Order: sequence, then structure tokens, then C-alpha cells
Amino acid sequence: MKPNPSASEAPRVSSGSPLGLHSAPHGLSVADVMASYRTGEQGLSETEVSARVSQFGSNELPPEPPRPAWQRFISQFRNLLIYVLIVSAVISAAMSHYVDAMVIFGVVVINAIVGYIQEGKAEDALRAIMSMSRSRCLVIRGGQKLTLDSRNLVPGDLLVLQPGDRVSADVRLVYSKDCQINESALTGEAIPVTKQTAAIAASSVLAERSNMAFMGTLVTAGSARGVVTQTGVATQIGQISRLVSQVALSQTPLQQQLANFARTLTLIIGAGAMFAVLLALTLHDFSVSDAFQAAVGIAVSSIPEGLPAIVTVALAIGVRVMANKHALVRRLPAVEVLGSVDVICTDKTGTLTANAMTARQLLTTAGAYRVSGEGYGPDGEITEQASGAQASGAQASGVKVQPDVDQALDALCRVALLCNDARAEQSGPDWLVHGDPTEGALLPLAAKLGLTADTLNTNWVRVDELPFDSSTRYMATLNQHGSLERRLSVKGAPERLLGFATSQMDTQGDVIPLNRTFWEAAVEAFAAQGMRVLALAEKTWPSVAEDLTPAAAESDLTLLGMVGISDPPRPEAAESIGVCHQAGIRVKMITGDSPLTACAIGAELGLKADRVLTGQDIDGFSQEALAAAVETTDIFARTSPENKLQLVRALQSNHHSVAMTGDGVNDAPALKQADIGVAMGRKGTDAAKEAADFVLTDDHFATLADAVREGRVVYDNIVKSIVFILPTNLAEALVIFIAVVGGFLLPVTPVQILWVNMVTAVTLALVLVLEGPEPGVMKRPPRRRNQSLISPHLLLRMLIVGVTGAAVVFSLFSLYQRAGIQTEVARTVAVNALVMVEVLYLFSCRFLTGSVFSTRFFHGLAPVMTAVAVVLILQAGFTYLPVGQVWFQTHPLSLLDWAIILLASLPVLLVVELEKGLRYRWFSPHHAPHGNPISTNRTNTTEGTE
Repeated sequence: MKPNPSASEAPRVSSGSPLGLHSAPHGLSVADVMASYRTGEQGLSETEVSARVSQFGSNELPPEPPRPAWQRFISQFRNLLIYVLIVSAVISAAMSHYVDAMVIFGVVVINAIVGYIQEGKAEDALRAIMSMSRSRCLVIRGGQKLTLDSRNLVPGDLLVLQPGDRVSADVRLVYSKDCQINESALTGEAIPVTKQTAAIAASSVLAERSNMAFMGTLVTAGSARGVVTQTGVATQIGQISRLVSQVALSQTPLQQQLANFARTLTLIIGAGAMFAVLLALTLHDFSVSDAFQAAVGIAVSSIPEGLPAIVTVALAIGVRVMANKHALVRRLPAVEVLGSVDVICTDKTGTLTANAMTARQLLTTAGAYRVSGEGYGPDGEITEQASGAQASGAQASGVKVQPDVDQALDALCRVALLCNDARAEQSGPDWLVHGDPTEGALLPLAAKLGLTADTLNTNWVRVDELPFDSSTRYMATLNQHGSLERRLSVKGAPERLLGFATSQMDTQGDVIPLNRTFWEAAVEAFAAQGMRVLALAEKTWPSVAEDLTPAAAESDLTLLGMVGISDPPRPEAAESIGVCHQAGIRVKMITGDSPLTACAIGAELGLKADRVLTGQDIDGFSQEALAAAVETTDIFARTSPENKLQLVRALQSNHHSVAMTGDGVNDAPALKQADIGVAMGRKGTDAAKEAADFVLTDDHFATLADAVREGRVVYDNIVKSIVFILPTNLAEALVIFIAVVGGFLLPVTPVQILWVNMVTAVTLALVLVLEGPEPGVMKRPPRRRNQSLISPHLLLRMLIVGVTGAAVVFSLFSLYQRAGIQTEVARTVAVNALVMVEVLYLFSCRFLTGSVFSTRFFHGLAPVMTAVAVVLILQAGFTYLPVGQVWFQTHPLSLLDWAIILLASLPVLLVVELEKGLRYRWFSPHHAPHGNPISTNRTNTTEGTE
């Protein structure tokens, strides 16, 4: 349809007259659009363009500025526990304890450097460029066709669209010739939309605006021209970008737990240190310097200064493991969040499905067939369905179909190739189609029966054709075989070809009368499964001299069969959803596709398909009603970007930890709002990758299940490190606190405690992050989002180990003092006893639920023994090297001293193992924590996850 000729005479805008844009250009006629935007068939003049550039600015989306390196480094110090250490270092320096101050400052700087490096690596993992907003385009200006950078487009420009073009702005079409545009990145629809120029209702939803072309979508067929109606941030993609920028990044559960833990621990440390100073000054006549040194000792012994580095390294290890499993992490803290995810909201197209139209079912007069394989590659086969299945979707009988068994099927595949303009080619592991995706779906169908386009087109030469037209809804080609025989091949909408056909082909290739009732029922059965249906027919051309005309093509056809085409689920998606359900994670499909298609795919994947909500339903809900609806519904269709954002927020309001997967521009706001945003790496848009925390480089939903498992392992290993660090820190703090309260000589000095903490943190505690998964890691419910980092189980173990360890250290120090041995020797024994307690306790911490006295002890033992060996070597240097003796006031020990230390430390391991055994003996298997003794078990009552 061409523009109204009078539109070209519409008045032009002057440079001083601002242009007002229409809010719903799809509701205007072509003439009204031309008049409203003051343009015509000749396009805009350069003067008009300059004026509109001044008014509307550049046609591009503003990039998000990167965070400067210095800000990333400074942020490493924003931790309450780090502040306490800095204050302790300042106090030590003020009291002239310069060695202590230097060691404390050194610990703080080392932690900051480690965090800075790891966070930098995470930010560098993916530098996505939003190329969808930057391209070249063909524009008519001043009657001339010009190729321009898309940034230079302005409202009112006349944009020319051709196959393969990426649309550079939002455009109201004024001319369309069989134009089809793939809008899956914006709407979630896998099938290209056929475009037209007539006005439609102003209230139409985005997916129904067939007279519009939107920025970032792809022209797959035909040609068109249109008036640019919106540019830059005013486009549909720009509005999504604005939504993304308005979503604030929230803290991860672990970050919240560590922050709460830091506040609590700081209050306890402050109160304990002040109490100790008061007692030291009032009861025991300590000097001010000695009293504050004791306070510093309590502070540095209580603070797990190695914990930030351990958490960072644990997350970094998770990043590396996930990268090896095709999950690229963009934000380091996101790794552990996966362990708490209890809802995964996933887009359908390209995530659960292949985002490639595929022939999935066939029907001939002989019966129904199922087609395996996905996408445009030749892998797969055609198998017979069970008797009586027809197009109902019943399971295949498993018998592979061979050529010449069903002559109608052979003829159908031949027509599928001859009446086809698409071409498929392999690009790496993927197959790409050039042309209409629906036509592309027919290419592998024929290949699975042994037919290829190259061979067939050599034998059957196309001599004439009737191209597909949206008004006729069919395509026809006339092909000649040899010197005389000609055949007409036709494919198109079933209702159209049923009107042209008078016969059908049977198994033997004989022509029999058409059974219209049979075929009409088949169309309904295909449609009920959310499939797009193509009918294929042929007839022998009566004369070599006769030309191909629509009238000749629309009569006396022999119907060969019908093909059900859809975007199929990925083969591994159903299994992965089952794994998620077993792990207590509910999966919800949120798509822009039709409710019928969404339900059909959802049922195939094992989702609850008895209820579906559309975007219009969501818009009509109050916040409270939507929060209730998301708990009982698994499938949401015809959703807008705003709807997806609403759904994620509704789930979060119900205290769910939400992961959102997607690949389209329309998924970006929800990806950023979710606790975990997961984008597809191969077919995902740059906007989706930019908004996400994870990028799945293989686009497999199964990779997400693996990432969830790794996230749980990372969190468990962080917990193991905390279980190890906190009790030993308590033992150190108790030693100093008891000495101050009792007026005794300090068994260990603050600088000795810092040495112990750093040595064990970078060796013993760090090796725990390398441990493998606990048994049943994917068979327990997700941890609660608001779960405390220090559970009652952890508190009990902390008290047991802390008190026992303090008793060992204090007893040995007192024993050596009463024996008249010099203080340096007694303190050296006490420090090494403290380290030996931690070494033995390490073996118990490797297993949160199991006993160290089992065959599991030998699994993954090498890193642990290496760490222990490193600690013993460092302690030997600490004890025997002159530099250690000068810095830490140590003294060489004898073999007898080491034997006493080992025997005195052994009870800590025995007591912890006794506590494990008694606790799990008291709990029945039903009530025992699932693989994590420090996290409260949550009974999974979420429907559909049993």
C-alpha cells in the first residue's frame, strides 16, 4: 500500500517550530501519519533534519558509565569489621606499639587488594555493547536515498526497510510489500510478524501493532517504508532501557547476612573491650597503655579479618567452576545467591525453547508422524505415531520412517523443498536460516527423509512461481523434471488449500477423493497444541506452454498432508526443570507469546498448565491480588516488559528469592530487578546480557541447574569457613578476656594473634572453599532468604570449640608458668597450641554433617594436607627463625613441647565429633538438617515442587 499522494504535499516544519509527536501513531491512517509528522514521499530536507536534531537529540541509548578503578578499591574498605581493625591499628600506633599497628594495617591492605583484583576480574568477564542501538540505515531525504548512521535519524525521517535490516528506530509503516519482521527480542514471539499499513486500534498491545516496526527488530522478508515516530530513549527499547536504569541493585542474602553479622559482632567486641579496659584499670591497676593493648588484643582476636578474603576467593572459585560449565558470572556476589533461589522465572523463546521454528508433527492420509530434532539442522528422524494418534500429540511408536513407505509423505517432503525460498547453513555448532523461519523449518524435515534442496532443485528446475502474498496466504512454484514433465507445488494456510483441493494422495501414491472433515479436525488438533499449520499440495501441470496464474493454481489440487510447526522445547529443559523441582525450586514461564502456545509448551516441560494469566490480566490486578496469583500460576503469556517486572516484584514481596532468565530486550528490566538475572549468551541480546548477573554461554537451561548446584556448594563452603573461623576467634578472645579479668599475664599478645589469624585464614580456612558438595546438595530445600548467618547450631559449636580451645591454651600457658619456664617459651607453646587446635578442628569442619572418622576423610584430602604442611612450616619459622623471634617474641621449642601441644589439642577434635554424633543421633532422618547443620531446614510447601 502506497502513501496517500496528498501526504507529499503536507506542510514542512520550519527550524523554529517544534514538532509534537503522536502518542499512538499505529492508530493513525497513512495520510494522517504523514501530516502529523510533517513529511512526505520525498522525506525531510537537511534544514528540517537540523531542526529536529536540536529538538530530539541523537538516536541512541545512553551507555551506563563504568565504575572508576579508585572507587572499586575504596569500596573494599566499606566494612564495619575493617573499620574496627583500622581503629585498633590507630590505637596501637598511638600507644607506640608500632609493630602491632603495621601488622594490622598490612592485614587490612592485603584484604582490600585481594577483593579489588577479584571484583575487577568479575567486571571484565563481560563487556557487552548494546549494538542494537547502533547500525547503518537507508533513509529518503530530499528525494534521495542515503545510507546513514542510525544515530542521525530524527522523527519524520522516511526509513527504507529491506530483508536483513535491523530496524533503527520506531517506525509507522506507510508501505509494505510482504514485509515480515522478527520481533522475538522485543515481544517474545518466535514467528515473524507480517506487516501492513492500515490503521489499527490505538489501544492495541505491542505484539498486535502490525503497522509498526520497532527499534532492534529484524526484517526477515519483503520490503517496507515508514515514518520514524520515535528515536533514542523514546523508542520501545529506550523505554525498557529507562526501566532498567530505574531498578536499583539490591544486596545479596550473603551480603545482608555478613552486614548483620558485622554489626552484631562489632557491638559485642566493643562492649567486651570496654568492659575489659574498665576492669584492667580499676581492679588490677593496669597502665593505660597496657589496658588499651589488651582491648586491642580482644578486638583483633575477635575479628575474622581473613573472612572477606575467604568469601571473595570462594566466590572467585565458583566463578571459575561455573565458567567451565558455560555460566559466565558478571557480578561476583551473585554466585552464592543461586543457593537461595526458590523461584526461577524464565522466558520461553530461546530459553526453554530453541528459538528456531521446527517441523514437529506431520499428517498424511496414512497417519500421523512425529519429527525429532530441533532447529534448522538435519539431526533427528521421522517416526510413526501410535495408531489412532493422528495430530493429538500422542507419543510416537518409535518406528523410523524410510523413504518410499508412504508415497504421500515422500511427495510432501518434495514439495516442502521445491516450494521454498529459504536456505540453511551451518555456523559453528548452530544452523542459521536465511529467509522465512517457517520455510526454513521445512528444510530439515525433508533432509530427515533423505532429500536435500541441492539435489532436488537440480532434478526439478523452477520455471515459474507465485510468491507468498499476505492476501492469498500461499506460495506456488512450477518445476520441470526432464524435458516434459511439470508439477505445481503449493504450500500455505490449510483453510486456503482445502478450498483449492479436490483430492488427496494415499500411501501408494494413488489419488482419492478429499476427506475435508478429516483435515479440518487435524487443523484444530494442531492448533490446540499451539502449532502453526502448513498444508502442502501439488498437481501435474497440464501443458508445457500454459503459464502459471493464480486462477490455474487455485483449482484441482491434490492435498499431500499437513505440517505442525512450532518453536520446540530444548531437549534438556524438561529434565532440568525436574531437577529444579526436586531441589525445591519452582519454575515459572513468563513469555510474550500467545496463551495457547505457552500452555502447550509448558505442559510439555512439566509445568502446571491448567491456568495461564495474560498481561491484560496482570494489569487488572492490585498488588495484593497479583502477589496471591503468582503463587498459584506457573505460566504467564502476552506479557510486556512492565508485566515481567511486576511479576518479579510480586514474587519478591512474598519473600521469594527470584532468578529470571531471558534473552530479549524485553527481559532486561526483570533481569536487573531479580535477585539473579540470567541471560542467554548465544542468542541473547546485548541489552539482556548487560542487565544480567550471569550469562549462559551455551543457552541451555540445564546449565542454570548446574549453576544453582555450584551456588549451593559455594555457600556451603563459605559456611564451613565461618564454622572454622568464628570458634577459633572466640577461643583467642576468651584467652585474652580471661587474662584481663583475672589480672593474669596475657598468654598470647595481639600481634601473635594476628599472625595466627592470617596464617590460618590464608591456608586452613581457605582450603575449605575447595571442598566438594555435601551429599544431597540438590535434594534439600533452598535456604531462607532471611536466614541468620549464625544459626543455633553454629552458636553451639562456636561455644564448644571456643571454650575448649581457650581451656587448652590457657592451661598450657599456666602449666609452663607454674613450672618456672620463661614467659617467651610459655607464650610460644600457647600460640602453637592455638594453631594445633585449629589444624585438628579443620578436619572436622570439612564435613558439615558427616564424621571425620569415615572413608569420606580421604576424598579431596591432598589440598587439606598441603595446607596443613604449609601452616606447620610457617609455624616452624615463627618459632625458630630469628626474624620471628624478634617480631613476635617467640622462643625455640623442644620435641617434648610439641608432643605436649599435640596431646593437649586433641580433645577439641573429639569433642566436636561427639557433638555431631549426639545431635544426629537425636534427630530422626526426617527432621535432621539436609546437608547443612547450621541452616534451619525449611519444609517445602510450594505447590508443584514435590
